[in-house]
Amino acid sequence: MWITRVLSSIIFLTYTVVSIPLGFDVGGRACGLAFSLSLASFYFFYSVLRLLTPSRSRYRWLLVKTIATTQWIILPSLLIWSLNRFSVEPTDSRGWVERTFSGKRAANTSLSQWILGPDGLAETVTVGVWDKFLTWSTPVFQLSEGFCSLLVIQAAGQVTRWLVNRSGKSDSWMIGLLVMSASIISSSVYFLWRVTQFPQISNVDATLIGMAITCAVFLCAWGIGSGKGNPVESSLLFAYIVLCIYQIFTDYQPSNPIEPPPPSEAADFPPFPPIIMASYTTLLQALSTLPSAIHATFNFIIAALSTITPSVIISLAYRLFVLYASTRIIPAVRESGARALSQEPSLEDTDGANQILGVLSWFSPSILIAVYTSLLMQHFATTSNGDNGDWWVSQGGDVGNNLWRWINVAGTMALYALELNLSKEDLDSGVTGHWKSD
Repeated sequence: MWITRVLSSIIFLTYTVVSIPLGFDVGGRACGLAFSLSLASFYFFYSVLRLLTPSRSRYRWLLVKTIATTQWIILPSLLIWSLNRFSVEPTDSRGWVERTFSGKRAANTSLSQWILGPDGLAETVTVGVWDKFLTWSTPVFQLSEGFCSLLVIQAAGQVTRWLVNRSGKSDSWMIGLLVMSASIISSSVYFLWRVTQFPQISNVDATLIGMAITCAVFLCAWGIGSGKGNPVESSLLFAYIVLCIYQIFTDYQPSNPIEPPPPSEAADFPPFPPIIMASYTTLLQALSTLPSAIHATFNFIIAALSTITPSVIISLAYRLFVLYASTRIIPAVRESGARALSQEPSLEDTDGANQILGVLSWFSPSILIAVYTSLLMQHFATTSNGDNGDWWVSQGGDVGNNLWRWINVAGTMALYALELNLSKEDLDSGVTGHWKSD
């Protein structure tokens, strides 16, 4: 049933979002990478099993159902195994090749211990390769986000243009879309003003911000003035540029810590009627009598949620949204029109691009884990210059920078400018070209 699939997806997302940063926070860098690799490998082989076995096979149905049912036991077991095996970090900051081959073989009593033992060849190679893969895939994920965001922006512009020019209530749509565009621009200007208030903005950063905003305003005016764009498309482009700039300079935390208010003196009268205060006191007494295991579980959940970084969650949610929307928009633009917006990509499609999207949809859990881990590593590397990020550098992590974020900003605007230069003022193109109007 679809309800079961939705609940399973929500539980998977919640567990992934909570458990991976918990592995980094409790066990360290190697533990977080190992746990992320084990999760990605588990869902990769699970997807391969579903993809290669016949869909009508009884053995396939039994095996898939067994794995799907027991995964809620396997996933916590992988976390416990990673915390038990990788919690002890290496004493030096050398790479996995140096740690494996620099005198390591002479220190072990047997060849199997050197290969399969703690800090052995198999362990260091797998975690090291996964580390390098995530590090080098960060530019790919970042540029893919910009490209997919541009697809979503242009698709939204085409849909709104069709609503204004072909629907029966064009005036109402035009006024409503203008109000929405003005609201988006006003919100973007507010967050841009917030960026200018950050104390860590240098002269180079201010110059880059000014260049990016100037180019964005010029592109928005060019698109609206030439008729190749519209206010909705331009406002969304401006909002995305501001979002990228905001993500570069902030962690979605208040600039100044909020001091707790001083304790107030006890009032002569209770703040609520006696019946409510009595019920509240009774509830607290009932909660205090619960077993200690429940209190420990509640404290563990609170501690796990405290490890989640708001900037990473917002970036992950936005990146998943634009990637998923792109899998619907690309087939709509290439072949099927608006009907493809309601169809999932499939391997049975005749078009090669749709088949690639179908393969990616099969391996979406592993891709989600890789994207999320990459965002976490990018966050830890960016914040490694402060006191809270020294542990990341001491465990072999790199000091991050925002080079690829700026490249994404420049590349997105350059691609949009190329699109405006090559496109024509055609109302019956792209997603809405296959729509019918009375």
